[in-house]
Amino acid sequence: MSLNPGDPAPDFSLPDATGTLVNLSDFHGKRVILYFYPRDNTPGCTTQACSFRDAYGDFQSQDVVILGVSTDDAKSHTKFTTKYQLPFPLLTDAEGTIATAYESYGLKKFMGREFMGIFRNTFVISPDGTIEKIYSKVKPELHIAQVLQDLQAIQSSSD
Repeated sequence: MSLNPGDPAPDFSLPDATGTLVNLSDFHGKRVILYFYPRDNTPGCTTQACSFRDAYGDFQSQDVVILGVSTDDAKSHTKFTTKYQLPFPLLTDAEGTIATAYESYGLKKFMGREFMGIFRNTFVISPDGTIEKIYSKVKPELHIAQVLQDLQAIQSSSD
């Protein structure tokens, strides 16, 4: 199965850093940026998270919710969130189940080693719960500007 824009976004219920369950359905009526990233406190993931943080006001002004997902545990998320003052929740997908549903988990290769892990993908989910846009193999440095630009286009076409 392959996810495409227009498909219903797979629903989920994942714990945030405080252990509170966050459900995609809680945000019905709002646009959601759901981004999957490999690991807290690594260079690319830090760049990506801080870019979302730095543009957070732009997302808020468009009534957009940001959710980050990795396999890291709550303690790791808490340290990462505190260290970089991230204003949005990071969710724990310990087994990669939700990442798998979003085609963002699988076999990776790094320095000659193979392992299972999260792919850096981002999904824009519309207020009605369908996928509006998919970004695969994201480059953290340029990503947030592209998302903001695309959001403006999406919102002006839906007005």
